[in-house]
Amino acid sequence: MTPESLSKGRMAALASDGPTILDSLPHPVLLVAPDGVIESANMAAEIFMRSSVAYLRRHPIDYFVPFGSPLLTLIDQVRDRGAAVNEYKVDIGSPRIGAPKIVDINAAPVAERPGAVVLMFQERSMAEKIDRQLTSRGAARTVTGLASMLAHEIKNPLSGIRGAAQLLEQSVPNEDRALTRLITDETDRIVKLVDRMEVFSDERPIEREPVNIHVVLDHVKRLADSGFARNKRILEAYDPSLPPVFANRDQLIQVFLNLIKNASEAIGDDPDGEIRITTAFRPGIRLSVPGTAERVSLPLEFCVQDNGPGVPEDLLPHLFEPFITTKTNGSGLGLALVAKIIGDHGGVIECDSQPRKTIFRILMPAFVEPEAPSSDRTE
Repeated sequence: MTPESLSKGRMAALASDGPTILDSLPHPVLLVAPDGVIESANMAAEIFMRSSVAYLRRHPIDYFVPFGSPLLTLIDQVRDRGAAVNEYKVDIGSPRIGAPKIVDINAAPVAERPGAVVLMFQERSMAEKIDRQLTSRGAARTVTGLASMLAHEIKNPLSGIRGAAQLLEQSVPNEDRALTRLITDETDRIVKLVDRMEVFSDERPIEREPVNIHVVLDHVKRLADSGFARNKRILEAYDPSLPPVFANRDQLIQVFLNLIKNASEAIGDDPDGEIRITTAFRPGIRLSVPGTAERVSLPLEFCVQDNGPGVPEDLLPHLFEPFITTKTNGSGLGLALVAKIIGDHGGVIECDSQPRKTIFRILMPAFVEPEAPSSDRTE
């Protein structure tokens, strides 16, 4: 729906004290009066602008957006032309409404009120993150074929190389045995890498059941506290009312172990370093299932946050692709595997990163009790 498609009745509802019809829209909608003051807003706009309708009505639109914002120019264009104007990927972020706020803007005049303009924002961030996630899944599928080929074409010759090196070690002088051991060790390292890649070629259906995510996270935290994150501060902020997630418990443990290990390594030896794990219920995110009209809700949000230096900006869009890593000795398969597991569960993983605040956010479907078969019979 765009502003120009809104009927007169809906425009009237927007201008009224209770825009009940527009409150059902998931996108922020604002009515800007001819003098530039915000006259009304729907519920999504209150959330987006971080202000109540009463507060919004006391200020002009330029109070909330940066000086010289393209949004203000867009409003002037609508008034001058008397026609709807669309603008894409506009950053209207500011300290008052948060930054960044990248949106597609649909702006249209109100026929009954010359000079008034109705605005609708469609946030780009979530759509782009989901697009990146789907691209990463495609890359992981490419690795699937590569892994199968590597397993067959490389592991067998490697076992022969390793066996030959062991035989040589028995007949060469002591000073040369270090070289044969080097061949053996490097062969073992390659086999381990291929074994990790073979996980991508596993296309068997996932065995899933209702899983209490907090039991999983407590287990992962105990493992981290006794191992790689022994001297790190791990904080928890859980929503105890969350329903179960429909997932494979062992794979969830693998996902969160990987994310918390990455967070621990990002913090390093910083004495003020901390890892924060949160769970929450976030209704509103729905994904279309390819090839069907079905839309799946992803209301469960699980986050792993650290206050390390952050992910380099140029690396962020490719973070979940195979062989992408900032670690000196990293294989670049950990986050690709995490993305595959979450994708196989019908969920989405995203990363927001800036210095001292990196968040890996997982959105997953909740477990839904299957409906009991109907007892009605047609005689």
